[in-house]
Amino acid sequence: MICCYSRPCRHFTFINSSINKMAQISSVPQPHMQQIDLTSLNIQQLSTLKSQLDNELSLFQESLSSLKIAQTKYQNSGETLGQLTPEVEGKEILVPLTGSMYVPGKLYDTNNVLIDIGTRYYVEKDLESAKDYFKRKTQFLTEQMEKIQVLGFEKSKIRDAIVEIIELKLQQQKSS
Repeated sequence: MICCYSRPCRHFTFINSSINKMAQISSVPQPHMQQIDLTSLNIQQLSTLKSQLDNELSLFQESLSSLKIAQTKYQNSGETLGQLTPEVEGKEILVPLTGSMYVPGKLYDTNNVLIDIGTRYYVEKDLESAKDYFKRKTQFLTEQMEKIQVLGFEKSKIRDAIVEIIELKLQQQKSS
């Protein structure tokens, strides 16, 4: 594991030799880590660390995008449930067979819905339980997104510190 944090004049990295291929970088020291002064690393090592952080930041961005899509689907589903009232029972609707194919249908039970809970499993719920389900799912995804954003911000700060050190080392090489 690798952990970076900045102090006024020195930048440190904590390294844990682990079997894991992907190192975890954090600004908080973790158990079983060895402290290394980032300024003691050469430009190649710093560039490698920066590249790893760039990859992790890209992965975080992709994860956030996927979570946002799922969050929007759950929010839309919850909002749609608000439109199911006894007044719409018996009305004609279009039932999706695929993403672009529909068949006509009629609403016959506006008190219960089938919810896709994943891997083609469906659960029948009453409207209030279904609304609660979508609310909880939306909240869970929001919390996960917030955690990823915090980690992304932390790793971005570490990346910026590494870039700063690389620039200082390049300036030192030019003036030598």
